[in-house]
Amino acid sequence: MPLERHHKILIGSFTSIVLIFMLTTSVFLYLLFVRMDLNYQNINDKVANLEADTNSKVSEISESLIQTNELLDNELGSISKQIDLIKASAGEDFSGIIDGAVKSVVTIKTSAGFQGTGFIINSEGYIITNAHVLSDSSGNLASSIQIITYDKGTKNAEFIGYDGNLDVALLKISGTYDALSLANSNDVQVGEKVIAIGNPLGLQFSVSEGIVSAVHRTGSNGLAKYIQTDAALNPGNSGGPLINKQGKVIGINNFKIGSGESLGFALESNSIIESANDIASQELNKILIS
Repeated sequence: MPLERHHKILIGSFTSIVLIFMLTTSVFLYLLFVRMDLNYQNINDKVANLEADTNSKVSEISESLIQTNELLDNELGSISKQIDLIKASAGEDFSGIIDGAVKSVVTIKTSAGFQGTGFIINSEGYIITNAHVLSDSSGNLASSIQIITYDKGTKNAEFIGYDGNLDVALLKISGTYDALSLANSNDVQVGEKVIAIGNPLGLQFSVSEGIVSAVHRTGSNGLAKYIQTDAALNPGNSGGPLINKQGKVIGINNFKIGSGESLGFALESNSIIESANDIASQELNKILIS
């Protein structure tokens, strides 16, 4: 039976409503999806920003911790040095000063069989000693020179040059080392406590304590450039450092008067600096100690 006109209208209206509903639902779902996608992107952006901010803050905290640790290490090291200085100044002991200084002292052995002392004046491995330590009984330079460091390492030394008038020689070994600082010998006071580090009679890295007995003494070269000390010096101490309570070198132990007791002499540090730089300037065209 054919549909009546009003039935057709009713069915058409219903179909239109369904289509409109489906279209509206599709648009609503699309808009909802777009909104969700935007929210998702916003959330991702916020998470990324939060992550970047967190990483930045973590980096800042890490850097701050590193700086704090370095500061603490420096402060503790400075405090430790001050305690060592107070001990030495009070005459209690030189142990803290010696612990730091002895690592830059070396034993020198030559093909002539003689043994002496030297000390490192530059981180590149430059060593100062007495020129006579490197000579044989005839006064000739030994054919080979070996250096024994504090950690018992043995190295062949390169002979750079010498100052015969001041009895100073400059050597070099390969590697990087802690160097001793040289004080201004014009500031040395009679009566101040000092220590001598060397290898007396082959006893490596021995330490003796004394005081400065006089300054600007005249040596056999006619130069008033020597510190007199009562610190015990024996064969093997030649070329070793004479060190003050700040752990700095004020002289290089050079000779003693054998007929007397406690009469040792060390070339003043200002003369060491001048002599070492003269040798380096002539032989290497450089300055080692500023």
